[in-house]
Amino acid sequence: MTLFNSRNKKYRSPIGAVTFGTSIHLKIVLPRDLGCSAAVAIMKDDRFGDSQVSSMFWCGMVGDDHEQWECDVTVDHIGLYWYHFGLETRYGRRFIMKGFGGEGFLSESEYEPRYQLLCYDEDFETPDWMPGGIMYQIFPDRFYCSGEPKTGIYPDKKMQTDWNVIPDWKPNKHGIITNSDFFGGDLKGITMKLPYLKSLGVTCIYLNPIFEAYSNHRYDTGDYEKIDPVLGTEDDFKELCAEAKKLGMYIINDGVFSHTGSDSKYFNREKRYPANGAYNSKESPYYTWYKFIEWPNIYNSWWGFNTLPEVEELSNSFDDYINGENGIIKKWLRAGNSGWRLDVADELPDEFIEHIREAIKSENSNALLLGEVWEDASNKESYGSRRCFLHGKELDSVMNYPFRDAILGFLDCGDGRDMIEIVLNVLENYPRPVIRCLMNLLGTHDTERVITLLAGEKHYGRGREWQASHSLSAEQREYGLKRMRLASGILYTLPGVPCIYYGDEVGVEGYRDPFNRSTFPWGKEDTGLLEWYRKLGEMRRSCPCLADGDFREFGSTGRTMGYIREDENVMLLCVFNAADYPIRFRMPPEFKDVKPLLETEVDGDEIVMPENSCAFVLADRPEEPVEEEMTAEEIVEMNTEPTDGTADDIPAISEEILFSPAD
Repeated sequence: MTLFNSRNKKYRSPIGAVTFGTSIHLKIVLPRDLGCSAAVAIMKDDRFGDSQVSSMFWCGMVGDDHEQWECDVTVDHIGLYWYHFGLETRYGRRFIMKGFGGEGFLSESEYEPRYQLLCYDEDFETPDWMPGGIMYQIFPDRFYCSGEPKTGIYPDKKMQTDWNVIPDWKPNKHGIITNSDFFGGDLKGITMKLPYLKSLGVTCIYLNPIFEAYSNHRYDTGDYEKIDPVLGTEDDFKELCAEAKKLGMYIINDGVFSHTGSDSKYFNREKRYPANGAYNSKESPYYTWYKFIEWPNIYNSWWGFNTLPEVEELSNSFDDYINGENGIIKKWLRAGNSGWRLDVADELPDEFIEHIREAIKSENSNALLLGEVWEDASNKESYGSRRCFLHGKELDSVMNYPFRDAILGFLDCGDGRDMIEIVLNVLENYPRPVIRCLMNLLGTHDTERVITLLAGEKHYGRGREWQASHSLSAEQREYGLKRMRLASGILYTLPGVPCIYYGDEVGVEGYRDPFNRSTFPWGKEDTGLLEWYRKLGEMRRSCPCLADGDFREFGSTGRTMGYIREDENVMLLCVFNAADYPIRFRMPPEFKDVKPLLETEVDGDEIVMPENSCAFVLADRPEEPVEEEMTAEEIVEMNTEPTDGTADDIPAISEEILFSPAD
C-alpha cells in the first residue's frame, strides 16, 4: 500500500503550490507491523533553514494491516519549503522520503530527496489573455521584408541581397564573428503577415530585440529608446501593436537588461555616438551603470564577451532609467506592447525584477512579465542564492525548457514515464497562475531547429563549417516531418501556452546559431506540416479544457505516453506513440460516445495508432463517476497485447495519477 503520494488528494490536499495562509492536509498510511508510536511532518524553510514540526494524529485502521496518521499544516510565510515525515517505530527512527512519481518510501536516513512546497502571495495574478492561446516567436530580421527602403543604417552592416542564402557564419579577417549581416526583415513586414499568424491561431507575438544595436541579434543594445533603423520606426511599432490587437494578438518585447552593447550610447567604446559614454569619461551620466575593474578597458562583461559590458542593475540611475515613471518599460507599454520577456532572468537581481514588475503592473495590470529560466524556476539557484521568481512579486511565468527536455527526451528513445515525471514535477512545483501562462517551446533562437534535432545527425560539438554543410536527406526529412507532428501534438496539449519559433511550422532546418536563424521560406513552405499546425490551433480553440483544465496521466510507459485534459464539461484523451511500430491503445472506461479529432482512428474502445503518431479523442465528462473500476495491473494487462513486434516492446498503461491545477 502507498505510504504517501504528494500528487494524490487522498494523501495531500490541496496538491501543488499553495497561496499563503492555506491549510494543507497530510496523511500517511503505515504497515501496522512497523509499530509506529509517533509521527511528525517536518517542513524546512529553504530560506532560513528553520524546521516547522507538526505532530500527526493516529486516525484509525486501513484494512486489517495498515493504519493512517494525519495532520494539518500552515506554513509561516511565503517561500520555498522542503518536507518529509519522521516516524518513531519498533525498529528505531524512520523517515518517509520522496520517490519516483511522488510516491513515498521508507528510509533510515533523512538525506534522501524531500518533497517540495512553494507558498506564494495570495494576491498573485497573471494576465487573463494568455491561457488557451498560442505564442509565436519572431527573429525580426529574418521573418519578412516589407520592401520599404532602409535609412540611417550603420555603414558596416552588410545587407544581404538574396533572402534564401544561409546567414554569414565565417569569422572576419580578425577571427571575430560579428553577426553583422542583415536580410531586411522589418516591423512593417510582420504587420503585413499578421493574417498568416492569425491563420495559425496565434494570440501572442514575442519579438526578439528590436532596439537599435550593432548586431543582427540585437542583444547588444545600442539605444533602448529607439527602434533599430533596419526594422523601421517607432510609428511602425505602434502600428504593428495596434493592428495585432485588432486581430486578438498581443506583442511582447525582449528586455535585455543585464548588459548593453559596448557600441551603445551608454558605453560608447567605438565612439559611434556623439555624447560621452561610460567608456569615454567618468563624468558620463552612465558611468555608474557599469562594473569597471580598471577603467576604461577592464570591466565585467556578459560571459566574457567584451562587446557586452554588464550593468549594475541596482544603480539608482539605471534602475530609474528602466523602471521609472518615464522609463523604458513604460515607454514601450505606452507605445502598445503588452509585456516583456526578460533575457537571462537568472542573472538579474530579485529586487530589480520586482521593480520591473511594479513598473509593468502600474502601467497595465494585465500585461505579461515572462522570464528566461532554463531550469525549474521554483527552486532555481543562481550566483549562490535561491531565486524568488515564482513567489508572486516577480515573474508572471517562464520559458518552459523542462517541458522541451521532456518532449525531446521522450522522442529520442526515452521512456514515457520519465517524460510524465518531468511534467508532473513542474505542475506540482509551480503556482497555478504561473502554469496557466507557461511558454512551452520546442525551439528558440538559442537552440537547434527542432526538425534537425528530431531527424538529423547530431552535431556533437562540431564546428560551424560542418554545421553549414549538413542538411537533412530526403529520407531524414520525411521522418522529421512525421516526428514534428508528434512533438507539436504534445506541445499543444500540455498545460501552458505553446510557442512556435518562426518557421518551425513549415519545416525550417538548421543547427546552432546562426543556422537556426535563417529566413522564413515564403513560397517554399512544407504545406502539409503547416496545415497540421493550423489544425492543432483549431483544436486549441475548440477545446476549452486546454486553456486551464486539469491534467491526468493515463498510459505512459515505454514508447507510449498518454494523458487526459479535462474541465467540468469535457475530457480530451491525448496519446502519443513514439515507437517505430503500430499499437492499439485501449481508452479509459469513462470515454463513451467519443469524438476523434484530427486524424485519429478509433475501433470500438481502442485507438488505432501508426508508428510515430499522436491521437486525440474528445468525450463529455460523465455526470456520475464511472462504476467500472480497474486495478493498475488490469489496466496494464489490457494494453500489452502486441500488434506488431514483441510483447516486451509494446507499451502498457500505468496507474493514473491526478494533478489538478485548480487546486
